[in-house]
Amino acid sequence: MRNALDHLSADAVTGVDRRLETIKNEEDASILWAIESGSRAWGFPSPDSDYDARFIYVRSIEQYVSPWPPRDVIEMPIEGDMDVNGWDLGKAIKLVLKGNAVVLEWLQSPIVYQGDQVFQKDMMAFATKCAQRSHYLRHYYHLGLKQWERIVELGDEAPIKKLFYAARPALCLRWMRLDEKRKIPPMNFQKLITEADTPAAMRNKFEDLVAAKAKTREMGHSAIPAEVMAFIENEYSLAESCLPPTPNSISPDETEMAKALFYKYASSLK
Repeated sequence: MRNALDHLSADAVTGVDRRLETIKNEEDASILWAIESGSRAWGFPSPDSDYDARFIYVRSIEQYVSPWPPRDVIEMPIEGDMDVNGWDLGKAIKLVLKGNAVVLEWLQSPIVYQGDQVFQKDMMAFATKCAQRSHYLRHYYHLGLKQWERIVELGDEAPIKKLFYAARPALCLRWMRLDEKRKIPPMNFQKLITEADTPAAMRNKFEDLVAAKAKTREMGHSAIPAEVMAFIENEYSLAESCLPPTPNSISPDETEMAKALFYKYASSLK
């Protein structure tokens, strides 16, 4: 499966493909899912945004039971605007159970370099069934609050990139707050704005900021509208006032489902 690569630089796509092929050959790993993460996938890139290629891979059972098991991360050297690294399937599964939403965002990325669609569906089904909503509320609250506190310190003008890093988690929190059955927010910023029932005036403000970021260098600064500041501040305040208690521990049934998912793909390699 490949998707939405026409929107990227042909040289960048070739560079990612070449690095993924190197990883397969040198690491003896099978890449199950390789996507673009970061601002390009979220829907608010800058003209000079990096290419943040991320992937999930699996090795053979023989490698996992070796006296010297390999690391659960593969990192390629960063070259220019190219950043390619990935996580082992076992690591990805455990992070899903712990409430790390990054894996779920990778699985939703609209930009796919290569991938097994059956694997993507299996992982999403596993997360939907096992992951706790309270995990994701806490994830986005703590992720976004750190960025928001930095922006508040800077005042009315801040790196526009940092603003989006605070606004997106705030909208994820709003998306979940408006419907207690919701668990996994959409990755795309524009879809998130719509599904979070963002007021029309605020939606227009965000659209203007997306347009401004599309013309601004990655670390460029921009004046932040007071209405946007107030909106984001309110979402974090609301989230803090109803932050759920510490989630339950992982159940035996969830552990068994995690093991079954891992063995399905590790055992398929010869």
